[in-house]
Amino acid sequence: EEGSRRAPAMAWRAAPGLAAPRLPLRRGVAPCIDPSAGLTEEQKEFQKVALDFAAKEMAPHMAEWDEKEIFPVETMRKAAQLGFGGIYVKPDVGGSGLSRLDTSVIFEALSTGCTSTTAYMSIHNMCVWMIDTFGNEEQRRRFCPSLCSMEKFASYCLTEPGSGSDAASLLTSAQRKGDTYVLNGSKAFISGGGDTDVYVVMCRTGGPGPKGISCLVLEKGTPGLSFGKKEKKVGWNSQPTRAVIFEDCVVPVGNRLGTEGQGFSIAMNGLNGGRINIASCSLGAAHASVLLAQEHLTVRKQFGEPLANNQYLQFKLAEMATRLVAARLMVRNAARALQEGREDAAVLCSMAKLFATDECFAICNQALQMHGGYGYLKDYAVQQFVRDIRVHQILEGTNEVMRMIVARNLLQG
Repeated sequence: EEGSRRAPAMAWRAAPGLAAPRLPLRRGVAPCIDPSAGLTEEQKEFQKVALDFAAKEMAPHMAEWDEKEIFPVETMRKAAQLGFGGIYVKPDVGGSGLSRLDTSVIFEALSTGCTSTTAYMSIHNMCVWMIDTFGNEEQRRRFCPSLCSMEKFASYCLTEPGSGSDAASLLTSAQRKGDTYVLNGSKAFISGGGDTDVYVVMCRTGGPGPKGISCLVLEKGTPGLSFGKKEKKVGWNSQPTRAVIFEDCVVPVGNRLGTEGQGFSIAMNGLNGGRINIASCSLGAAHASVLLAQEHLTVRKQFGEPLANNQYLQFKLAEMATRLVAARLMVRNAARALQEGREDAAVLCSMAKLFATDECFAICNQALQMHGGYGYLKDYAVQQFVRDIRVHQILEGTNEVMRMIVARNLLQG
């Protein structure tokens, strides 16, 4: 009898061997939370391709990648064949040339299959965009094609052991010697560190503060470039995280993006888009979690009736759906502002990142709660969404820093 009661509730349990459940993201989605609402026909096509890829190529492996800490290189290369390696990079160097809104839609869709892997792909895309936008023609053609195809992978190197939110105080130094820079220092919490091929590094070429920072592109194999131990993390386990260490690394001046002193501006421009990207990854996790909760409430019975008949849980589900749609609208509004180059774009990106990552974490956490004890089992996908998006409230600028940016803009009036 107990087994028969539990059977329906196991519908979203992973199969043996840590294969995560596929999410029915194109079946039974209520119109009020439909992520295709308001999109053009072309955007709906991008979205469908990304959702199908997420369901077929990512979701079945999500739990295994997490448990075994696998960096799914071949899967990401398959995604790159669909144009997802350089989504908002210009087509002449292999990019897809899509808008920031298109990009948000794609990352949201991919994140329903594996948030951790999609989040790394979003960082990779940001790095390629920085080279495409701020590099000269030689740099664009040297680096971008192999990054857009994901033959090679990129990492963004800004944070240091002693400078997180206060990024302008970074200490990694690059001393000019003729036609080269000699790079010394270290970076912390670098996504892909050690497994990736190209490192976009913010370093100090001048005096203190943001105006003394420049941006260099290093390739793996550069003498003096090494890596720390692979970090053990709560989530984001399908991407390695390591310290990146520079000891007398000789880097050609030809690997500098932009001019000396432009590095901090390049970093912040990259992060505006990065904040939209990571917020979009949170949207995908929250959308998937709402569907998982909806299914669980329907099939799980307690006190002789489905949980879906409980008004308290109905109200909670309604709140989750409302928060999801509000967050999605904020993110897409900010994406449009960034694409249009509006004056308020940076603040709207900060608002969207703050709101979406906070609200989406709350949605995923509530979905776990609705699953009861099952939600705490690694057999169920909902706990992985909770673990994977928790860090989104910290990286790409902490949500405390997002509040500072918004408040400063308001008070400058």
